[in-house]
Amino acid sequence: MTTTYDSLIFELSQPDRSGVDLPESDVESVDLSDKFPEHLIRETEAELPEISELQLVRHYTALSNKNYGVDNGFYPLGSCTMKYNPKLNEDVARLEGFSRIHPYQPENTVQGALQLLHELQEDLAVISGMAEVTLQPSAGAQGEWTGLMIAKNYHKHNGENRSKVLIPDSAHGTNPASATVAGFDTVTIPSTKDGLVDVAELKKLVDDDTAALMLTNPNTLGLFEKDIVEIAEIVHEAGGLLYYDGANANAILGKTTPGKMGFDIVHLNLHKTFTTPHGGGGPGAGPVGVTEKLIPYLPVPRIKKVQNHYVLDDKEPLSIGRVKGYYGNFGILVRAYTYVRTMGAEGLQQVSESAVLHANYLKKRLETHYESPFPQTCKHEFVLSGSKQKKLGVRTLDIAKRLLDFGYHPPTIYFPLNVEEGLMIEPTETETKETLDGFADTMIQIAKEIEQDPNIVLDAPHTTIIGRLDETKASRKPVLRVPVTTRNLSNNS
Repeated sequence: MTTTYDSLIFELSQPDRSGVDLPESDVESVDLSDKFPEHLIRETEAELPEISELQLVRHYTALSNKNYGVDNGFYPLGSCTMKYNPKLNEDVARLEGFSRIHPYQPENTVQGALQLLHELQEDLAVISGMAEVTLQPSAGAQGEWTGLMIAKNYHKHNGENRSKVLIPDSAHGTNPASATVAGFDTVTIPSTKDGLVDVAELKKLVDDDTAALMLTNPNTLGLFEKDIVEIAEIVHEAGGLLYYDGANANAILGKTTPGKMGFDIVHLNLHKTFTTPHGGGGPGAGPVGVTEKLIPYLPVPRIKKVQNHYVLDDKEPLSIGRVKGYYGNFGILVRAYTYVRTMGAEGLQQVSESAVLHANYLKKRLETHYESPFPQTCKHEFVLSGSKQKKLGVRTLDIAKRLLDFGYHPPTIYFPLNVEEGLMIEPTETETKETLDGFADTMIQIAKEIEQDPNIVLDAPHTTIIGRLDETKASRKPVLRVPVTTRNLSNNS
């Protein structure tokens, strides 16, 4: 029998053992067999495992303990910002007035929820330097697409059919993907040897067909684009818009805003900067802010305050329409609101100061053992290169696998694409110096192992439940469903 996590629960099964005690059904039984095709009607009872509640709890608790998350240990994923999710946020999101309402309720029965959303919009507008914010997009990538559709409609309304979006070569991979989905052609802007946008090349590529330049600042290498004011002027003189990828807002809170830099459109990842959980690839939130001239194009409904009453207004003729069912991921928005109000302006500024301090401290400890392609001061994250180790026969992937033996989640590897054997590290502001030192000590130990006995690293991981996978085969021949097997419940075959 093929062993899977699903099959293990069947192996525990014994006849007539039960972990549930359901009440008698008080709903009249109705025969619907004539409503379905015959081949879809079950001829026998469903084959379900028969186990006790204690067995079930232990089984899934054991599985959860095999998972790794930000509550288990250090998670230095560059660009992803895996910081601690305060439990206060969870408590507030579970208040009945938030957790037990329904989006189809009349507006006058959910005034508290609408007030929270309206106030969060205003807070994020101040933080981003924008005139107005929509909370609808449920992820950073959807925020990107929303912002680009706003840009598209803006140009169209002005009688222009601009088709080109400029994107730096160090950008997040979602940038070109979002631009393509929005119907634009993408043009890559190269970086200088210092890791910044090549302004001379930008001047050559920008023209009257440029709809927008997508940029994040600090950029994906963790470096501040010092020429941002000039960059904004170049794009605006050509009639284009400047789009801010706010996945990297951790370094600017309370220090500056995209609005001050000259950006027209901003998305903010609440599941990064504002401590809401990533979940298993979601749920997330990617609110979008815009300058005054772009407000008419925001998604509907827009939350507005009319005297002392909050309303959902969908009467906006230039709007790009609705981009998410209901009004975004409400529970995530509650968590972000709680975080912003808990921290306050001074607290958010301290977040950035600590994030930048932690990144530079860790970078300084590691750059004598790994190549540092950009030695200047970084912001909230930085990129090292494993090219020195590659010359000794060890790849960045091997280093990542070895980290697993020490209980650390590896940093982002092989990204951005313009750094050979890249190791992208973001320690976040929520970690202690002891944690940073522990990670640095481990990275230094691995560098020494590579010099003395590289096979230790090449054969890693040594301590995990599952060893190294064949990642090429997993990519080309993925198993996308649990194998269907004939289960013999009377033995452990």
